[in-house]
Amino acid sequence: MNRRAFIKGIGAAILGGAAEWSLGRPSDAAREAAAAQEGSSTMRTRKLGRTGHRSSLITFGGIVVAGMSDAEADRIVAEAIDSGVNEFDVAPSYQDAEVKLGHALPGKRDHIFLHCKTLERSKQGAARELRESLQRLRTDRVDLYQVHGLNDPKELEQVLAPGGAMEAFLEAREAGLIRFIGITGHRPSTLVEAMQRFPFDTVMAPVNFVLEHHSHFAEALLAEAGRRGIGVIAIKAMAARPRAANENREYPKCWYKPLDDDREADLALRFALSKRVATVIPPGDPRLLRKAVAFAQRYRRLEPAEAAELSGLAARLKPIFG
Repeated sequence: MNRRAFIKGIGAAILGGAAEWSLGRPSDAAREAAAAQEGSSTMRTRKLGRTGHRSSLITFGGIVVAGMSDAEADRIVAEAIDSGVNEFDVAPSYQDAEVKLGHALPGKRDHIFLHCKTLERSKQGAARELRESLQRLRTDRVDLYQVHGLNDPKELEQVLAPGGAMEAFLEAREAGLIRFIGITGHRPSTLVEAMQRFPFDTVMAPVNFVLEHHSHFAEALLAEAGRRGIGVIAIKAMAARPRAANENREYPKCWYKPLDDDREADLALRFALSKRVATVIPPGDPRLLRKAVAFAQRYRRLEPAEAAELSGLAARLKPIFG
């Protein structure tokens, strides 16, 4: 994708933003524009598809608290909520993050929208893992339960087949253990097929300026989600490039090299938010989470000159996925 096309795409997002989310009421883009003019430092929100929930622009990624002391985890969770974050995402594969959130959330649980995920593909495995996650999180339900990391089309068949994980999801929803059903992954073609075959409420996928510059990575996925009213949760927005094998790991929980320059990270986050996404999960590091929250509190849509600057940066970076 060349620089002109990249900038043109951003321009279309800027000009079309008011119509993109409007359903007969003031659009998210209009709300954000008004808040920016007022100099608001509160966290804006957007509709999460058809769920009825309004997501804070930033979602707290549970991997942030993995390995922390209880006291540290309690502090950063409280700090995020005080900053306007109303959505939290976690998974049993994130080390001890569920346990840490379970310690931090009592008294706060009813004020947040909580996601969890499973890598299990069978009904029995997914049901068991959900019960275990609820125990670790010290809650009786999660708002959104997601089929995690569904990249292989063969695994999509397993999930949707008789005896597959979706049977456990549907039974859990009927029992009130979960409210909504989502899907996550890094392979847009599989996620698009999944959305065409099951009425998922949300999809979580990379929305990243480098990927879009080089390959229109999420374009079809975002279009399909828009047609079906599916809420989009963006990940990898602040990813810069793959990490070299011998490179210093300043951010140990990030397998890629994240952007930590304030200007570049701000532009990258705003790029993702210029797309049809409800919320963005920043990289799993407290320092980067705090940056993202600060950027989102003063969020404004990208200007054409900023899009050009971001295009030049993207051209110099290698995408995190081939």
